[in-house]
Amino acid sequence: MNTLKLYLRSMGMLLKSHLQYPASFFMQTIAQLVMEGGEMMVVILIVDRFEQLNGWTGGNLFFFFGVMSVSFYITEFFGRGVTGDFPAMVRTGKLDTLLLRPRGILTQVLCSGVDPRRITCIAVGVAALVMGSTLSGVEWSFLKALALFEAICMSCMLILGLFLIEAVFTIHSVKSVELVNALTYGGRSACQYPVDIYPAPLRVLFTVVAPFALTQHVPAAYILGKPLYGWPGWTAFVTPLSGAAVFCIMTILFNRGMRFYRSTGS
Repeated sequence: MNTLKLYLRSMGMLLKSHLQYPASFFMQTIAQLVMEGGEMMVVILIVDRFEQLNGWTGGNLFFFFGVMSVSFYITEFFGRGVTGDFPAMVRTGKLDTLLLRPRGILTQVLCSGVDPRRITCIAVGVAALVMGSTLSGVEWSFLKALALFEAICMSCMLILGLFLIEAVFTIHSVKSVELVNALTYGGRSACQYPVDIYPAPLRVLFTVVAPFALTQHVPAAYILGKPLYGWPGWTAFVTPLSGAAVFCIMTILFNRGMRFYRSTGS
């Protein structure tokens, strides 16, 4: 409970610091809106050009896009310390100061950064979700709402776990490893669309290695009434737990990796 209070207090102070320069914050937020709006425009163009994509309608594509956008940018909003700040902490030696404090390293890293500019990206994702569910004729029920909530929560844990992969590599190599972005930002771009439209190697990658298909696509397909791979409906409530599993595994590896941390002396 104390850790949660510390995190919330840190988030509050960081948000206030961002708002000290409202003009800069506004312009950067609009830039994020344009960026994410451009990605949604790609979906609109695909929907306008093709009536269906491997059996998925335009409304279905908007729904998948919305689930990914909301999940990914919520993670970037609250997990900026891991996604952007940690490599710099290692390179500059700032991480040394965190080792002196009576809190876990991961907790302090999470408390070190927040990115409120992502609020517009989340808003675009929510708009895509509403548009997709409306065009797809989704008849909402408690179970479908629960499936969506679980999918977003578990996807956030998965994405944060994948970002921790880069953090672990940074501990050992000092510099960040850009190859990891193939799973994080590459996964975001690819898995905005249903995984079954891709060839087998990519389906395996995003089902087994970076299981976006399990955390997002299976529950999204259940909500849309088109079970992915023909799996039974109950799988929509079980497969998202893979996101929590990835996060737990990477947290353990991160903590073990910190045992081998060596200061850069900067």
